[in-house]
Amino acid sequence: MARGWESKAVADQIEEGNPARPDDSARAAQTNEERQRRQRIESLNLSKSRLLQQLDRATNPSYRKVLMNGLEAIESEIEGLTKT
Repeated sequence: MARGWESKAVADQIEEGNPARPDDSARAAQTNEERQRRQRIESLNLSKSRLLQQLDRATNPSYRKVLMNGLEAIESEIEGLTKT
């Protein structure tokens, strides 16, 4: 039993000697932001592919124009997210 307590005391001393680095939280936040950015790009790419499919089938010129405007907006947002 004494060894168990001794091991715990040593482990506590090691933890106290190696505090968590302050930049860990910044790195985690950056990773979270990067993950969110990648998810947004993926979502936009899916929307883009859906719009392209609709555009292939659309015959009404005014509906095609609406689809083209949406496609341009999505492409510009993707471009903005990939540049940063």
